[in-house]
Amino acid sequence: MCGIVGAISRRNVTPLLLEGLKKLEYRGYDSAGFAVINKYHHLKRLRIEGRVKKLVDLSIEKDIKGKIGIAHTRWATHGKPLLKNAHPHVAGNVAIVHNGIIENYVELREKLLAEGCRFHSKTDSEVIVHLVNQYLQKTDNLLEACKKVRAELRGAYAIGIISADSEDRIIAIRSGSPLVIGIGIEENFIGSDPIALAQFAQNFIYLEEGDIAEITLEKVSIYDLKNTPVSRKISSSKISADSMDKGEFRHYMEKEIFEQSDAIQNCLLERIGKNHILDNAFGEKAAKIFSKIKRVQITACGTSFYAGFVAKYWLEGIAKLPTNIEVASEFRYRDVVVEPDTLFITISQSGETADTLEALRRANKLGYKHSLAICNVAESSLSRESDLLLTTKAGPEIGVASTKAFTTQLTALLLLTISLAKHRLPEFKKEAELVAQLHDLPDVINKMLALDRSISRLAPLFADKDHAFFLGRGIHFPIAMEGALKLKEISYLHAEAYPSGELKHGPLALIEAGMPVVVVAPHNNLIDKLISNIHEVQARSGKLIIFADDGVSIPSEKDLLVINMPAVAKYIAPIAHIIPLQLLAYHVALIKGTDVDQPRNLAKSVTVE
Repeated sequence: MCGIVGAISRRNVTPLLLEGLKKLEYRGYDSAGFAVINKYHHLKRLRIEGRVKKLVDLSIEKDIKGKIGIAHTRWATHGKPLLKNAHPHVAGNVAIVHNGIIENYVELREKLLAEGCRFHSKTDSEVIVHLVNQYLQKTDNLLEACKKVRAELRGAYAIGIISADSEDRIIAIRSGSPLVIGIGIEENFIGSDPIALAQFAQNFIYLEEGDIAEITLEKVSIYDLKNTPVSRKISSSKISADSMDKGEFRHYMEKEIFEQSDAIQNCLLERIGKNHILDNAFGEKAAKIFSKIKRVQITACGTSFYAGFVAKYWLEGIAKLPTNIEVASEFRYRDVVVEPDTLFITISQSGETADTLEALRRANKLGYKHSLAICNVAESSLSRESDLLLTTKAGPEIGVASTKAFTTQLTALLLLTISLAKHRLPEFKKEAELVAQLHDLPDVINKMLALDRSISRLAPLFADKDHAFFLGRGIHFPIAMEGALKLKEISYLHAEAYPSGELKHGPLALIEAGMPVVVVAPHNNLIDKLISNIHEVQARSGKLIIFADDGVSIPSEKDLLVINMPAVAKYIAPIAHIIPLQLLAYHVALIKGTDVDQPRNLAKSVTVE
């Protein structure tokens, strides 16, 4: 994986391809390349290791032009990040770009080698281009050749294909990895993300599982897995090219941290009234479904998993629903006992996270009666394949380390909790109180963001450190976990989170003089026990950094720094208290000098296992 762009036009597509790749840089990559068919009907390819800017400069130097082409940013899965492994891959007059993993590539490669094909890379993707080229020896129809190739592939893939022998069309294939078609005026596009095409097209067709599409200047023809012609809905996108602008901020991550008040406001818009959840917030079927739910199963990955972990406390504490939360990559491969009347919830920023999507598909096969997706992309696979959907409406999130996606997921999950409680519990009396807290949440977030300068002064404490601990109790344990993850992702500093009561059961052995220990200290019924845990760290000379809620009386002293946070109501406290931890991770990354928006080894959308 990581990003695909393709274009067919009456104008030179090289700058369009490169501009699309720039818009996909946020996803993370190690190499880039493009291929076009020039005016002499020759296939021309250019690839580089490193950043797209290098590819842009080289394309100007080489003066490569064409009116049809495909481009790719690669994040290594098979084969090291070397030039020979960069996409596009070429065989004969055919070029392909591929996101995903071909699971049967070893047997296909052995077969192709036996038939005389020469491989130039260590990737699984190269088998695709050799297969297409071989089938074109038997037919001059590119679409028919690609249909035969699709039948041989196993795994997850989004593929773009061009051929100098069929220079009036692009073939696109989608199975398990997202791919969209952008509809322009006398030009059409393909992309792994609408963001890549936002400046060229506002109307999109989202290919479905198994679809293969033939795209020309005037027409888009789509065939399903049975090769039957099908029509797919054309959707309009509200994404603009301006959404990719950092504005006054140094990094996308910083911008997105400071967008959280507005993002949460958008998430709540048209979903809550003055003192109640609006009936249509979860769709027309929701009320009937929610009234019958007796338990909840949540699956997600990474940051979204921690959002689900917070929701477990809400669902059990407020809605009185037994709730299980599990990492999607584990859920999909273990024996599962399906309890009746269980709501299966998936959480994903992109809606294309491979493990989460496959967990949903397995849940459907296992017989879970109802599914609900919490997702930022309404047109994503996860959104389309779930019974119910609540979009988080966070807007595009470009930074690889998730920030506003997390807080809007939490907001959506609290909305869900209130709605489930309202429809299940005749005696439920907290709706007005909880909705009032949600109304206050955007202002509370702004107050937390005002701590930015104070938090920036903490960053030098981490400059020469290699390890850190994060501690939290109760519902703030997953917030501590998310804070540790943010620090790992963008500063490359090893960080672990523990429930503070677990310190004495092993982790205390790792505390040494000067080690940063970050503590989230809300003003709740566990504060006395948390203070006891703080003393345990003090006794081992750890460097304590305590984010203390208003009303928590912990004075600063040697090796104990207290950042006083504004008062926050009980139920929205976890959403607000992640903000200082995001800011801390950001400022530590600045001190460490890392690539904040595109941390090493990470991709924004994980569409492979």
